[in-house]
Amino acid sequence: MNLLIIEDDKVLSESIKETTKEMFQIEQAFDGEEGLYLAEQNIFDVIILDIMMPHMNGYEVLEELRKKNITTPVIILTAKDGIDDKIKGFKVGADDYLVKPFHREELLLRLEAMVRRSVGSFKENILSFKELQLNLKNKTASIGEEVIKLNGKQFDLLEYLINNKNTILTKEQIFDRIWGFESDTSTTVVEVYASNLRKNLKKYDYDQYIKTFRGLGYMLSDGEGNV
Repeated sequence: MNLLIIEDDKVLSESIKETTKEMFQIEQAFDGEEGLYLAEQNIFDVIILDIMMPHMNGYEVLEELRKKNITTPVIILTAKDGIDDKIKGFKVGADDYLVKPFHREELLLRLEAMVRRSVGSFKENILSFKELQLNLKNKTASIGEEVIKLNGKQFDLLEYLINNKNTILTKEQIFDRIWGFESDTSTTVVEVYASNLRKNLKKYDYDQYIKTFRGLGYMLSDGEGNV
């Protein structure tokens, strides 16, 4: 799971990162413009968003994301506790609201609840597509009693596809999500891993569910064939 922290207070941002590192892969932004740029990649499972920031405030960032139909769940962080601020946050598309200072346990519980609502069973760490199951805790894939051998990045790719089934994921989105913005390799690695993933799923006839959109990206769906 990927978390984006948009918070200009670097001490608080690092504290949140330390608190959540067991649950998520984490990216950080320290102003609104940088945060919007990263969030627009649409590769995150949850965003923690501060309100008072330089360049763009949190409300403006969130409004832009929702205008672009980016529905990533967002928890707003703010020192303000007035009802008007909460209402404004929800009106522009926030999913939850946490007033600073907050307890570590409260943040973790809210994140857990948000992930559970958006992608399913969090505590069980199981992700499913038809009879295919991914165990997110021990990074294993299986169909029935048979374990499918996948390397780390293949597992991550399959997890990302399942979490976004019936949605086209561009090669750039996949690359940024799995290899990271600062990777030294290129997006062609996505094609290699998608091909190898298909080969590993072919034995079970599950390769047919990974659709290729030539020149664009990939999608996991119940249909068959390439586009």
